[in-house]
Amino acid sequence: MATITEVEITEFSFTARNLGVSSDKLRAIYNMGYKPNSSLELTKFAIVIRSDDGAQGEYVMHWGGSRSTMAQTLSLAPSLLGRDPDHRELIWNEMKRELRQHDGMGIGPIDIALWDLAGKRYGASVSAMLGGYRSRLKAYASTYHGDRNGGLDSPQAFADFAERCYELGYRAYKVHGWHEGDAKEEARNVLHVAKAVGDRMTLMLDPANELRTFADALYVGRACDEGNYFWYEDPMRDCGVSAFAHKKLREMLKTPILQTEYLRGFETKADFLIAGGTDMLRSDPEYDLGITGAMKIAHLAEAFGVDVEIHACGPAHRHCMAATRNTNFYEIALLGPDCPNAVPPVYTCGYSDQIDAVDKDGTVPVPTGPGLGVTYDWDYIRSHKTAQQVFRL
Repeated sequence: MATITEVEITEFSFTARNLGVSSDKLRAIYNMGYKPNSSLELTKFAIVIRSDDGAQGEYVMHWGGSRSTMAQTLSLAPSLLGRDPDHRELIWNEMKRELRQHDGMGIGPIDIALWDLAGKRYGASVSAMLGGYRSRLKAYASTYHGDRNGGLDSPQAFADFAERCYELGYRAYKVHGWHEGDAKEEARNVLHVAKAVGDRMTLMLDPANELRTFADALYVGRACDEGNYFWYEDPMRDCGVSAFAHKKLREMLKTPILQTEYLRGFETKADFLIAGGTDMLRSDPEYDLGITGAMKIAHLAEAFGVDVEIHACGPAHRHCMAATRNTNFYEIALLGPDCPNAVPPVYTCGYSDQIDAVDKDGTVPVPTGPGLGVTYDWDYIRSHKTAQQVFRL
């Protein structure tokens, strides 16, 4: 039996070019988008779990790497010391109870790192340990929110960017509209993009809860119906948690509704699904309590005969998708003209979630090496360190 002897958590920063926040929403955490000749300093965090047999599991957070998540991870880290790293299910359940008064997102990086550690000890990829069978994943280009800065600032700009993504190989495209939540502007955009590329690309819409009223959500949803969109995701200011409201919306639209990105854990997603609030489930190993949590959600969806769509991007996401039958697309998020996907540039192995990560067939590979199958640039992470805490047995 191996024993966990050390947990290291390192926060670091990096700079993203041509990204910023709009001047009227400087305090909005997720309000980033194209801003020419600007740069945005972002922070993420990395975790390393070491055991007494010399093995170590690593993970660097992508979109889930907020300071609020890191605070939860820091609170859980000491309880790992002295544990058997193979006891992932037991550890997961105990961490879940420990964070029962919180959203639980701090479990994600720990659980992912434990899966990476196990894969390295056994010489197998996470995908192989999960029973994965896909080696390549169909990807969609998921846009930044619309801006007023010359990037995605008009329906034609969204259509032009869709054409660029198509030329790169993407055959699916998701629109995030503008933060103002103007239903008529959103509907015009939906229809314009559909007219431009709808015969060649699978289209999705995610207002990210910017539409203010049920009436607005219905109005935009009917544009999705007309444009033959594949799904309609998180439209309303309920912030994606009202099963009743989304059941009503489903009954009035033909476009499938995709919900539960903002509900943590498989039990709450089950309740939402049983209540009729969604056609498909959302899952994310960073958001939904790790690979362990994400696979529980995949199996929940499979039991009900519905699809589960994995949110955002990262090595853990690819391994989960490789082992999930009832899923359709890998999300490369977020993308826009002349600006990067704001995920940390920490890979030395060629792994990428940037716009050019897809092949001409619109797919991305699943890493095949032991564990997560990626190699991190620890020199970069530690040279950009902003904070670090190490817990030892």
